[in-house]
Amino acid sequence: MPWLPRLAVVVVGLIAANAPPVSAGTVDELYQSQTIVTGQGEVNRQIGFKACLDAVLVRVSGDQRLPKRTEMAALRDKAGSFVAEFRYRIPVHDEQGTHDRPHDLTCLYRPDVIDPVLATLGSKPWLGERPRLVIFLAAEQGTRQFVLTADDERGAAMRESFVNATGPLVMRIVFPEASLLSASKLNDQALRHADITTLDQLARKAGADQALAGSIVWSDKELGWIADWRLALNGKSYNWQVRGVSFDEAFRVAMRGAAQILSGNGQPE
Repeated sequence: MPWLPRLAVVVVGLIAANAPPVSAGTVDELYQSQTIVTGQGEVNRQIGFKACLDAVLVRVSGDQRLPKRTEMAALRDKAGSFVAEFRYRIPVHDEQGTHDRPHDLTCLYRPDVIDPVLATLGSKPWLGERPRLVIFLAAEQGTRQFVLTADDERGAAMRESFVNATGPLVMRIVFPEASLLSASKLNDQALRHADITTLDQLARKAGADQALAGSIVWSDKELGWIADWRLALNGKSYNWQVRGVSFDEAFRVAMRGAAQILSGNGQPE
């Protein structure tokens, strides 16, 4: 009889959007991924397994390029065979008609299954504690300009969104206190031109390991935000950009790029 992944169905209440991300300190936390599916039917489950496979390979390795590899098509066809256990989250307020409503599907994996898959793709696990990043971000929307800090109400939605972007990659971030920026004479304009090495040194005062710096500007022409990001590793500075997106996506691009660099996989695309 073929081995099948185990299923657990979990009924949960509302989950805080700003819940702290998990640390990469344990295998169980690292070797799992999540996606959204419509109901618990087999067809949607298989779609979810494919999405979770892509996500866990990126989560474990930090390499954002893996889902684009040609070998992934064959791996996705048997995505369910890599799953050790899976579970659904069914919000309590969705008990009416839960069969067809969106569910969170979480897939759990074993290292001795996923690591060989990474090896076939020319990749490897990114193990150990992942650096805590301090976010130095200058934001501009029309005449509204500010630096994202830990204690400014104007940035509350952005802070929450940024924290949400860390979860899929098991990353950790902090935001600088306004007093730290003021003492360092870093307003929104100065921050855009600040040397990344200087910001890395300031990161330690913010309780982080290093800096992720960026700017995000609303563009009517692009019908979205233009975000530029900077991060340094081993004396080399990396830059990447995304245009015409929501700030949620801009922050996901920031975290994906940071993971790509910090895991040793080079320049973000």
